[in-house]
Amino acid sequence: MAAEDVDDARQGIQSVENAMTVLLALEEGVGPMSLTQISAACAMAPSKAHRYLVSLGRVGLVSKSRNSGLYDMGPSMRRLGAESLRRMDEVGLASEYLPELRDRTGHAVNLAVWGDHGPVIVRWDYGSHALPITVRVGATMPLLGSSVGRVYLAHLPAAITDPVLVSQAETAGQAGPADGDIETVKAAVRRDGFAVTSGGVLSGVSSVAAPVFPAVGALPLVVALALPTRQATEQTVARLAEEVCATAAAMSAEIGHRNPAPTPPRPQD
Repeated sequence: MAAEDVDDARQGIQSVENAMTVLLALEEGVGPMSLTQISAACAMAPSKAHRYLVSLGRVGLVSKSRNSGLYDMGPSMRRLGAESLRRMDEVGLASEYLPELRDRTGHAVNLAVWGDHGPVIVRWDYGSHALPITVRVGATMPLLGSSVGRVYLAHLPAAITDPVLVSQAETAGQAGPADGDIETVKAAVRRDGFAVTSGGVLSGVSSVAAPVFPAVGALPLVVALALPTRQATEQTVARLAEEVCATAAAMSAEIGHRNPAPTPPRPQD
């Protein structure tokens, strides 16, 4: 990078950053706000905040209600948000974090989306620890028997997951799980923020999974680690769960979810 490019990157444009501070204050306000509220949220004098609001209003990023006098997101901002969501490749963005998770832990990593018949693996990268399993992309995972499935079970509406539970049980020639057992699994995943299974899919393999939350809508993705069960001590699982949850939080932030917890930096190109 040339010296002048480095200087430009360091200097930036202060007025643009100030304008973004105003827009972020509106976002965090979760509804129309007064000038006083916006200036307080920005730690900016009301007269200064007002000048930015006027300029942002001229380009449609902010609008002011004629009736209440409150400020909110403008039509240009709504169009930008809709177009950003349309262009977003959630799997592609989240997948960029998988190699670092694999390299930090040494274990196989995978990414799943929700399909018509349950969680479907869309990315699988093997780690340095051999597994007695070959997983193909496109495989559908069981809801109760896999950590990925349990995360979806905990975070998707029962109207979506119940038919899949019944279908998977019928395919396996088993009776459906008791409602109490399902609720216990859901409560544990929501409490802990992750799911752990051992030998649920194949003997000798344990897995830790965490949810990747979207900006809006239903849970789109789940990220997981797979490791030999012989290595899945309580201490190791706890450490890996922290790694998976931190990566899931970073993925969530990347696709637009507001997560107050610290997240790892975005992978560098």
